[in-house]
Amino acid sequence: MSNTDEIINKGNRYLMATYARLPVVFQRGEDYHLWDVEGKEYLDFIAGYGVCSVGHSHPRVVEAIVEQAREIIQPSNLFYNCPQVELAELLSRLTIGGRSFLANSGAEANEAAIKLARKYSRQKFGENRYEIITAYNSFHGRTLATLAATGQLSKQKSFEPLTPGFKHVPFNNVEEMEKAISEKDCAVMIEPIQGEGGVIVPDQSFLGKVRKLCNDHNLLLIIDEIQTGMGRTGELFAYQHYGIEPDILTLAKGLGGGVPIGVMMARDPLWEVFDVGSHGSTFGGNALACTAALATLRIILEEDLSSRAKRTGEFFMERLKELHRKWPQFISQVRGKGLMLAMEFKGDIAEEIVRQGLEEGLVLNGLTPRVIRFLPPLTIEESAIERLIDFLNQVLIKLEKQH
Repeated sequence: MSNTDEIINKGNRYLMATYARLPVVFQRGEDYHLWDVEGKEYLDFIAGYGVCSVGHSHPRVVEAIVEQAREIIQPSNLFYNCPQVELAELLSRLTIGGRSFLANSGAEANEAAIKLARKYSRQKFGENRYEIITAYNSFHGRTLATLAATGQLSKQKSFEPLTPGFKHVPFNNVEEMEKAISEKDCAVMIEPIQGEGGVIVPDQSFLGKVRKLCNDHNLLLIIDEIQTGMGRTGELFAYQHYGIEPDILTLAKGLGGGVPIGVMMARDPLWEVFDVGSHGSTFGGNALACTAALATLRIILEEDLSSRAKRTGEFFMERLKELHRKWPQFISQVRGKGLMLAMEFKGDIAEEIVRQGLEEGLVLNGLTPRVIRFLPPLTIEESAIERLIDFLNQVLIKLEKQH
């Protein structure tokens, strides 16, 4: 029995089956390369669901983590720690100003945003103003509140009753959103690009219209940049494509370079309602995670990885479009922005393509039976993309022969 088989068998014995894990055990990563326990090398087009923004085990991130771990990991939020303060300052300067609440994940950041929006509205307008409008097909997390905010019935079933206070409208449809507004609403919570929903990019004018709608109705605008933030779409934050600013911003995934961290940011003076005891986290803002985030963010800024994601993403998109033009009988659409891309097929072939990709040393993400999502490290090179395109072309050649 191989090392892979032993580890998988043990994992199947002791881990809950909440993931459809593929039969690979990764042991080492470097930039956009991965190696399994048998020594096989892969090109990574998932980046840990987008968390390894600057590549796997970036030397500067690793060095920063090691040095911080030698000093102190988590002194508790009863006290200050230097990396936490530095990170909050840098994020404030780069985004909407205001202040940060530091958490451990995107779901936690979104939970904090929901609580802040409700508390602010309650204090300003009264206790009957608490509902939040979100979009169908959205994804905001798996806690009970963020699951209720998520507009995907398939993820909600079996967990009823859901947390009340959320209603859903079609994405990219301001008219339907306006019809849904009532005196009970306190906020709109939206992804600039729907990630788990299939990499759905709205019209260029959509977020601007949502911003105006929120202004007209005294609603807070919460922008969920858990997946789109940190240079992923070709701007440091995806809302910057659309010429707007949110009232509340949530970040996670790519911020920590692979280390768990989440942030909820609120502009002045919204953050003031989060006074002592309003919210908290045992591990949130720990010195180790904040150090990793600072190192990651500085790499993104110093190496201008946002611009690189834009350039590389344009190349990637054009190569995907070429495949679409060549194979219209199999491919229905390619879409995305920067290095957040997807290819949709006309049949349920994504799972098989992912399986074949692993055999060929390519790590892909089958988002749905018909959609493959690409979230590579921002450092991915054109040569790796060319290898992927050649693989996809060969798969479709075989598929045509079968028909």
